[in-house]
Amino acid sequence: MNLLGAWAIYRFEMARFGRTLGQSVITPVITTALYFIVFGGAIGSRIDAIDGVSYGAFIVPGLVMLTLLTQSLSNASFGIYFPKFSGTIYEILSAPVSVIELLLGYVGAAATKSMLIGGIILVTSTFFVDLQIAHPAMMLAFLVLTSVAFSLFGFIIGIWAKGFEQLSLVPALVVTPLTFLGGAFYTIDMLPEPWRTVSLFNPVVYLVSGFRWSFFGQGDVAIGISLGATLGFLALCVGVVLWMFRTGYRLKP
Repeated sequence: MNLLGAWAIYRFEMARFGRTLGQSVITPVITTALYFIVFGGAIGSRIDAIDGVSYGAFIVPGLVMLTLLTQSLSNASFGIYFPKFSGTIYEILSAPVSVIELLLGYVGAAATKSMLIGGIILVTSTFFVDLQIAHPAMMLAFLVLTSVAFSLFGFIIGIWAKGFEQLSLVPALVVTPLTFLGGAFYTIDMLPEPWRTVSLFNPVVYLVSGFRWSFFGQGDVAIGISLGATLGFLALCVGVVLWMFRTGYRLKP
């Protein structure tokens, strides 16, 4: 395995992140503060504790998950789309690196960026609420798996997109609405039937529920189902990426 090639891609992508480090750090801190002012302050003051958890603490996992999904998608999709846009993708495809090594570089860098920003949001949250993590190992596992899975999904979007409009289409019109409707800021048990049953078809519900379970020991669905859904989505994305490279889908003229 050409680990040197994978490391070169990873280092290049992380260097691009480093050039916008100030913006990458300041933006999530300000956004997190605004969420706590609006949701935790204005709305949370009118909502009783949910399952024994204050509303301000309750929204933290959903807020981190929302950022993880959007950051993973945008970082990975732009990382592979820009070589397509500039025409340097052919140099990458002809280089002595395999698909796995490309994924280690591009997806690894995108996942690292999103986890760093997720960690910043988590730290910022502690200034607003008293936050305790019941299962830190499971929290870290969901953090890594979700970042990698949606970085792979973003990688797929970057290959599929023919322009910058398509690049932002899926995150804006699909992923963000699904996250808001996936129990990020409420529990789906609050929903009346049949909407609670309908929400179970939203894949983001399982990600948010599993991540929230790692904080408070309780979620909307069983932890095993949440973990299985996350691993299944990751495996599906890997299969799609391998198919794209094997067929040359939107990679070769």
